[in-house]
Amino acid sequence: MIILKSERDLEAMRPACNIAASVLDEVSAFIQPGVTTREVDAYAAVRMKHYGARSAFLGYRKFPCQICISVNEQIVHGLAGPRRLEFGDIVSLDIGVMYNGFVGDTARTVAVGGCSVAAQRLMDVTEQSLAEGIAQAVEGNRVMDISRAIQNYVEGNGFSVVREFVGHGVGRTVHEDPQIPNFVDPKSKQKLRPGMTLAIEPMVNAGSPSVKVLNDGWTVVTQDGSLSAHFEHTVLVTEAEPEILTCPVGTPSKLKVP
Repeated sequence: MIILKSERDLEAMRPACNIAASVLDEVSAFIQPGVTTREVDAYAAVRMKHYGARSAFLGYRKFPCQICISVNEQIVHGLAGPRRLEFGDIVSLDIGVMYNGFVGDTARTVAVGGCSVAAQRLMDVTEQSLAEGIAQAVEGNRVMDISRAIQNYVEGNGFSVVREFVGHGVGRTVHEDPQIPNFVDPKSKQKLRPGMTLAIEPMVNAGSPSVKVLNDGWTVVTQDGSLSAHFEHTVLVTEAEPEILTCPVGTPSKLKVP
């Protein structure tokens, strides 16, 4: 069942999304060579607490960490631990916070100190594919229009989209209907209506789209060992342009795509 958010709902959800955006900015700035992923996770917890929020992921389906930290060939759901980040790594940070009874969900991939030209291009294409998808999140379109825009942009630039993990509705819980694939799925025919809040999140591989899950039961990696990037925003469908609820503070919430 797709849950449309009322104005009262959105008054509570916007602060949750603002906090998620702020925490993501702060954790991104914390990333540097030598820091462990466990230290990153602990820092995220401190910043959430600072805002009076808590992790929306910790304990969800028994997930054991505050945020998802996925390094290099890791796509999503990476677990914090003793691994030390190295110069040239790329790290996907997926952050969900619970505040006012609502979830804010956002992600980005950052370089540790710097990275190769190829890795930067992967990140740039993934981030722009998110923008292309968000531009289609308008009243009267269908979920499939978001998916098609992402897939066309990614594959047109020589990369591949992950199929086993997709975007989703978000609100009082981390996952709501509808699912938002990053590829055209004939079943994704739901019409977009004002009040829908969507976590749109392309996960893009430099090589094959095939994935596997590690023995920890959570960490998803590329099957061929190629790099992967992940960007995500929580987006509100309105009667006009889509509103990005997890925009960093001080940046426009309305998206402009050339």
